[in-house]
Amino acid sequence: MSKILIIGAGAMGTAFSIPCVDNGHSVALIGSPLEDKLIDKLNEGKRFHQILDCYLPKKLKLFKANKLYENFKSKPNVVVIAVNSMGIEWIGKILSKFHNPKVPIILLTKGLTIFNKRIEPLSYKLLSIIKKDQFSKFKNLSITSVAGPCIAKSLAKKKRTSVVFSNEFLENAKRHKKIFETHYYKIECSKDHRSAQYCAAIKNFYSMIIGSVSDLNTASVIFYKSFLEMSKFIKIYGGQEKTAHGLAGLADLHVSSAGGRNSKMGKYLGDGYTYRKAKLKFMKNETVEGADLAFELGPKILNKYHKKNFPLMHSLVESICLNKKLTLKNY
Repeated sequence: MSKILIIGAGAMGTAFSIPCVDNGHSVALIGSPLEDKLIDKLNEGKRFHQILDCYLPKKLKLFKANKLYENFKSKPNVVVIAVNSMGIEWIGKILSKFHNPKVPIILLTKGLTIFNKRIEPLSYKLLSIIKKDQFSKFKNLSITSVAGPCIAKSLAKKKRTSVVFSNEFLENAKRHKKIFETHYYKIECSKDHRSAQYCAAIKNFYSMIIGSVSDLNTASVIFYKSFLEMSKFIKIYGGQEKTAHGLAGLADLHVSSAGGRNSKMGKYLGDGYTYRKAKLKFMKNETVEGADLAFELGPKILNKYHKKNFPLMHSLVESICLNKKLTLKNY
């Protein structure tokens, strides 16, 4: 049995706790400071999670953010990061102070960022924050990132799910697989760490684009062209094409474009709304990961990547960052 600390009580972090509990581990789920009310509500009631539409396991321990240090002192065997992309800096600074470098980190958060003038996966940013003031302490620390088609609600209901654990050191990913895999949560391992994370993030762009098209014939063409652009993007960063063809790329694109917040926003863009108007009218309190990514990477994408090579990505990023109606051309 392992002692697992999950930081971030959003839908995915909470859903991930369920296979952990089912494997007989001692699991503590700690919310970020923004999730205090959610933790109070779950602890006070019968632990019914409205977003996941299920009751949480009785053995799952729920804590507010003010108990974070206390849980680090309890010496967890594994730390799982499930905060949203905006919380990476916050949790990175906390880990640099309290984390034991011998304890593995699993990253559920998907995203990319501009770091050292390059588009980099969030795991690289997280590591740099952790190592900034204590490089010698954390010099051997690596992070295992999770990618692939995983809808939190389905995982929470124990529907068959397959994901990829990627780490530059393949043996680390394989070791972590033994801790988390169940009969319904299946894990493949990869050392193509960068590509898996690029796929996990940019598929959110293409999910919006595919969602913007209502006709199935046209949508199938857009899906195909989206996949080609994803593969091309990964190659630019030295990734392996087979990663785009697997769970982290093609499979995740299918799930994300079939439903979810990005696809939902895509529908509104396809209906002729600008991003800001659609967000305000229909999705005011919902996170749209693809849009957040566009704002983060927009200038870099528009300046570095020629529209001729990435027409779909350019169209989407221009639409969001410049608040223009989405127009798909030359695909």
